[in-house]
Amino acid sequence: MWWLFPTVILGGIGEILGWTGRLWSAENILHETPFMIQIATTIIAPTFILAANFIIFGRIIDTLGGAYSRLPPRLYSRIFLSCDIVSLMVQAAGGGIAAGSTTLEEANVGGNTMLGGITFQLCLITVYMALACEFLIRYHCNKPFPNRENATERGQLSTRSLTMILGLAFNATCLFIRAIYRTIELSDGWNGRIINTQIYFNVLDGGMVVLAIYTFNFIHPGLFLESKFKKKVVTKSEDNI
Repeated sequence: MWWLFPTVILGGIGEILGWTGRLWSAENILHETPFMIQIATTIIAPTFILAANFIIFGRIIDTLGGAYSRLPPRLYSRIFLSCDIVSLMVQAAGGGIAAGSTTLEEANVGGNTMLGGITFQLCLITVYMALACEFLIRYHCNKPFPNRENATERGQLSTRSLTMILGLAFNATCLFIRAIYRTIELSDGWNGRIINTQIYFNVLDGGMVVLAIYTFNFIHPGLFLESKFKKKVVTKSEDNI
């Protein structure tokens, strides 16, 4: 579970830094440093949490049966993680431009760059959720893709795996809502009503990210994410006994 450190934990640290900068900026309105911190970190931090979502679902596919997935588990993770990194880089670049801007024109360039990154991320989450739903429906109906019946044997859906799937669905939904809000917010511009309404940001950005992180606290992958490797270890131990 080492990958939780560069994903969920790193995303949580980024959110803490972002909201610290936002609080600092509220107390020192004309101070440039806290503004730069909160603009850059709050836009990119959830991207790391989304990366954990991709990794976990790839493990679930590998456990339940790759024949029901349109993409192989490893390729699934690699494609979505690569796209997630591209989204991260674009958002980070836009956040840096916006945070360091001295004119409204420069700020608009940064905002449009961030908009491109978050729009790409929104499309990425949409495709991911569609493929995830297709996999779960095919698994439930026991309808593997043609000529792939023997790709991997059908795994049994345990209570732990089901809990992990439900937690993952809730996590992805929160990040999806947050991406929709951010897309609308940035499309409205720096002087728009949405970006200047605090409650929208608190609920639809901060609130959604808090719920997404707490999902992995209560439904921790280390406890609920099963794998074939764990099952083999348990079986061998039982045989020795």
